[in-house]
Amino acid sequence: MLDFAVLQTIWWILVIVLLAGFVIFDGFDIGALTLNPFIAKSDEERRVVINTIAPHWDGNQVWLLLGGGAIFAAWPEVYATSFSGLYLAMILILFALYFRPVGMEYRHKFDLEKHRRGVDWGLFFSGVVPALVIGVGLGNVLLGLPFEFDTIGRSYYGGDTLWIVNLLKLLNPFSLLCGVLSLLVFLTQGATWLALRTQVGSDIQVRAQKLASVLSLLVVVVGVLVAVWLAFINGYQIVNESLILQAKEGDVVVTGSWYANYLKAPVLFVVPVLAALLYLFAARASKNGRNGFAFFSSSVGVFALFTTYAISLFPFVLPSSTAPWQSLTIWNSTSSHNTLHVMFYVAIVFVPIVLLYTAWAYYKMWSRLSTKDVQENSHNLY
Repeated sequence: MLDFAVLQTIWWILVIVLLAGFVIFDGFDIGALTLNPFIAKSDEERRVVINTIAPHWDGNQVWLLLGGGAIFAAWPEVYATSFSGLYLAMILILFALYFRPVGMEYRHKFDLEKHRRGVDWGLFFSGVVPALVIGVGLGNVLLGLPFEFDTIGRSYYGGDTLWIVNLLKLLNPFSLLCGVLSLLVFLTQGATWLALRTQVGSDIQVRAQKLASVLSLLVVVVGVLVAVWLAFINGYQIVNESLILQAKEGDVVVTGSWYANYLKAPVLFVVPVLAALLYLFAARASKNGRNGFAFFSSSVGVFALFTTYAISLFPFVLPSSTAPWQSLTIWNSTSSHNTLHVMFYVAIVFVPIVLLYTAWAYYKMWSRLSTKDVQENSHNLY
């Protein structure tokens, strides 16, 4: 059996991979639907945008379930505490996502243009809200959530900090900036995907390429702003590792910023620099019409951004702003040794199967779409 600490680290990496997978795959769905009302100039072009994601959008949402399921199984305390503190934000994400299956299935059944446009804005809502709220939530984690644990290990948000349940209170300046960065990341995924999946030389592909180039550069600019701001936000450092119920004030100390891990091992700065370079490559590739490389660079850039975020927090997963010594880390909030061990072998078997099936599905359903395809298959396509 693998060492407990090794398994805890492995599951930290796997959760990063699964959450990044959600942004990479479902990200281009969300990005494309958000861009649709602006990038498409006619009903046929809007149908082209929708049908580029039609074969994949429902399967791509499985990545969200995988990520949430992995957190529930590997970090039950994190799952319970984060869902109670960010409950309204998560409900808003789910409510927005409800518009997608309804809109995708029924849009083409409306005869009037105004009704279709209404559905398009519903699909826009289903894209822009999750993209923003996810970033806002990640930003609030860096600021710390005001939770603590009682004497029997139940997490709660104190009476003087119940503002956390009010969604509007989560919209502080730093978290909003993180939300903007998140939205730009999703939009870049959507734009690079549309440039890759639409007919070469078509108007919609040209617009997508221009947007992808600009959005990729904006990711770098806003990402740098977030990084600079983060340098002035207090981070935490473990002095004495202990279980939640045994934690004492002083076990965790407040540090100058969340850059402690990078300062201890400067080689880690390669990760955020790589993220910036990947988005610069995506911008350049989009401008030159190398859409496959642009989408690849953007996708790997997502993973680099998630890794940058995770390294900043490590080993913290959910910091507490009111009781820092009771913050949740990958050491004190994981499931048992046996649970992680069994899940590890399950993941070894099934994650590759999911990846292979996903690759096969994309290969079999791959094609570039044009308005002509929509006209010739009007009753078969969305």
